[in-house]
Amino acid sequence: MSEEKIQFSFEFFPPKTEAGREKLVTTRNELNKLQPKYFSVTYGAGGSTRDNTLGIVTSMKNEGFNVAPHLSFGGDDEQSMLKLLGKYKNAGVDRIVALRGDIPSGVGGSLQLIYANELVSFIRQHFGDHFKLAVAAYPEIHPEAESYDKDITYLKAKFDAGADYAITQYFYNPDAFFYFIEQCDKAGINKPIYPGIMPIINYKNLARFSANFGADIPRWIAKRLESYADDSASIHVFGLDLVSELCETLIDNGAPGFHFYTMNQVEPSANIIKNLGLSS
Repeated sequence: MSEEKIQFSFEFFPPKTEAGREKLVTTRNELNKLQPKYFSVTYGAGGSTRDNTLGIVTSMKNEGFNVAPHLSFGGDDEQSMLKLLGKYKNAGVDRIVALRGDIPSGVGGSLQLIYANELVSFIRQHFGDHFKLAVAAYPEIHPEAESYDKDITYLKAKFDAGADYAITQYFYNPDAFFYFIEQCDKAGINKPIYPGIMPIINYKNLARFSANFGADIPRWIAKRLESYADDSASIHVFGLDLVSELCETLIDNGAPGFHFYTMNQVEPSANIIKNLGLSS
């Protein structure tokens, strides 16, 4: 696949402070210079950042950015969800990242999870093909999955419901991704699956995220990062080289593009893009 066809996108999370919001404006402006396909904005457990996400997405859209909100039912009923989707449609948003989401801590069993395939079906039922719909995929398998095969089956159900493409959880073992794609092919999944890419910035945070999300850090990488301790400069150099090489391997083996988990920072993702020669 030629590099001209490689698509990439950037993900943000909604800041909780004014300083964070100001930083995000700078971040999005700088990353937009790299000409990504779109930006996405995450959605907290149970829709806990819904209004913040809506505000950021509509503001970005009004300023001419291509932006996609993450969305899950959370604690919302169908009418609330229809109202929110209507706001996005009226704002000119034409892309959604549809997720199962998580129930907020402390809520207990009072809410029932609504799975991503149900959300996809709901959006298609009420809005037809207006929105391009992305869903999540897990090359190293969702931490709550009953089995590898069932996880593939659940992904196929999302596509059968009307999803257009998938974005994966981040990973550092390309063979896990290649095997996953093979199994998706065997299951009849023929829609694009974009690797999620997490730049390595802070090892302690990365280890915590990975333990929570079921993303594996290969032992040799973990040991190398541990050896740097608090030497952030060495961690950044090692991480940049490692993730750039990972992306090159994925491109060489047919990956359609990348979705970068930016952590609301410019340089880590931008430097990888530049290493790959994907910036104009």
